[in-house]
Parts: sequence; structure tokens; C-alpha cells
Amino acid sequence: MSDKDTDRSDRFSAVHRTFDGVRVVTVEGEIDHHVRELLSAALLSGYGAAPPSQIVVDLGGVTFMDSTGINIFVTASQAVSATEGWLRIAAAQKPVLHVMQLVGIDTLIACYPSVEQALTSDA
Repeated sequence: MSDKDTDRSDRFSAVHRTFDGVRVVTVEGEIDHHVRELLSAALLSGYGAAPPSQIVVDLGGVTFMDSTGINIFVTASQAVSATEGWLRIAAAQKPVLHVMQLVGIDTLIACYPSVEQALTSDA
């Protein structure tokens, strides 16, 4: 399954697919307040079914993220944790990972160097 949500197509896209029951959301471009609703929907929308309980967010294509992204990821993590699920961050570029480390999100949400590692981790 794959859906693509695009707003300001030169700046942001979020594509999700399901891999062994895990929603993998691949994000590209800039995460800021302009794309808040699109990113939230890509992470948590059930698209007619139950919302996902296990999510990997591939940030390898993200070039910028402000506090909007931090807030979205914390909210999504809390939502899936309430259902015994998890949210994991994967492949964040150094500038984006640095922002997450500065605010401590990496202590709340597990961060992995690759999508594959996020999918196969037992943590």
C-alpha cells in the first residue's frame, strides 16, 4: 500500500508503505508548520482502517526541520505508545539529527542509522 501526500511539492513529500505490518513513512524536503497536517496524516491516519501501531519514519531526505517536526513526532509517539506500539526515526541527516539531539527527542524516540535497522531492532 502506498499513498503520496504532497504540499508545496518543491519542499515536502511524505510517502508511506507497509512492510510486515509496520508503516514506513519516507519524508523528503522541509518539515515546518506549512506541512504539519500532511505529515501528521501520513504518520497516523488509518485511511479507513485502524491507525498504525508501529511506525518507522525515514528522514533521509529531510533537509530542514523546525520544532513543528519535533512536536509531530512526540505526539505520534505518544499516540502509538498508548496502543502498545512504537515510533522509530531512521536515517536522519546530521543537521536534522543534531536538532533532535539538542532537544532530547532521541532519548524519547529511538533513532537508527537506517530504515532496515529500525525495522529489525528488537528494542
